[in-house]
Amino acid sequence: MWSSSVKTGEQLSISGISAKDLAKEFGTPAFFIDESDFRSRALDWNAALSKAFESNAGTVYYAAKAFICTEVARWIKDCGIGIDVCTGGELAVALAAGIDPAKIELHGNNKSVSEIQGAVDAGVGIIVLDSLYEIERVAAAAQKNGTTQKVLLRITPGIDTHTHQSIATAHEDVKFGFSIASGAAWAAIKEVRNHSSLELRGFHAHIGSQVFGYETFQLAAERLINLLAKYRDEFKSELPELDLGGGYAIAYLPGDKTVVPSQALQALATAVKKNCEANKLAIPKISIEPGRSIVGPSMFTLYEVGTVKDVTLEDGLHRNYISIDGGMSDNIRPSLYGAKYTTVLANRTSTAPNISSRLVGKHCETGDILIREIDLPSDIVPGDLLAVPATGAYGRSLANNYNHVPRPPVIAIKDGKARVIVRRETEADLLGLDI
Repeated sequence: MWSSSVKTGEQLSISGISAKDLAKEFGTPAFFIDESDFRSRALDWNAALSKAFESNAGTVYYAAKAFICTEVARWIKDCGIGIDVCTGGELAVALAAGIDPAKIELHGNNKSVSEIQGAVDAGVGIIVLDSLYEIERVAAAAQKNGTTQKVLLRITPGIDTHTHQSIATAHEDVKFGFSIASGAAWAAIKEVRNHSSLELRGFHAHIGSQVFGYETFQLAAERLINLLAKYRDEFKSELPELDLGGGYAIAYLPGDKTVVPSQALQALATAVKKNCEANKLAIPKISIEPGRSIVGPSMFTLYEVGTVKDVTLEDGLHRNYISIDGGMSDNIRPSLYGAKYTTVLANRTSTAPNISSRLVGKHCETGDILIREIDLPSDIVPGDLLAVPATGAYGRSLANNYNHVPRPPVIAIKDGKARVIVRRETEADLLGLDI
């Protein structure tokens, strides 16, 4: 839930720097990312993939959509892993950081012609195809450049992951991929084979986000391997790669479980080897795309309390409304799909009794609620600091300027030192686009 260098004792600190000092130097709201923790998690996933699949280990692609900036992309480069991007903007960040294009995978369900051409021009290693139109577009871009582009087909394996519908991506009624059940996947395979400028390397599946347990990942592997076997039987050759996506869950609340890289990939390896043996297939190169599980716990958000209001409810009970200086502009996940978080008083210790509280933002929306129900000390007052853990995945990425609120900065912490890696937006930034 917290990064490895965060201490939550008398007052919260990260790598020995107190929340008070961080707020004084960088202001609030602000995101703080533990660089060493990020790197450690990335390397753990890479090591787990290598151990589970040995010579058949492919690439760990960090999912840029979770959070990316040029400095974080440099960390990814240093760790020796790849990166999964899904827009021209994310690709630009990866290239600006000096990531080897061969270690870049381009994703997305509606890549523009210019995004595709830019990726082919840059020499990205893999493009994941998501529609028949994209097959034509990527083939045309590669032909224009006189190159052969390596591609994967995104497959919809027809799996219900039992996560929130907004972040489930493997059942039939979604915008992503080619369905196995409907025959769309097989039609896409045939279409790719019609283009000499495309090299079909294999299949890709991403079943969803914040997925606990390993069974659905194993089922996805089984269905994709069955499709590999069908391909082998039809075309008398084997495809050499499978990308089994990401979506591994992290802990947001006390008591939550988290997916352990070594356990997850050993379970996946068992399923892959079993199904390849059953189908008399060589084990393909296996790649994965952890994003949330790397950056999520590595970052927290620090807020300052602005107002506190006691509200009497219809049943005569009371709820303490605590308003912070951020909200749905820096963490829209609770409003989008009911994501749950916790928080701690970060600037001091309180011995006051806990009372029913609601943590709300500063925006002009009743739904601007960060934490709907939580027991917090009754003596919280304006000026207190509250820290919310595990905001690395999608907090800053989904940040917005609702009510013309500038987006918060991102501060990297390492070895007791803090530095800005994404500066705070200003009102001048907001006005800068107006004509």
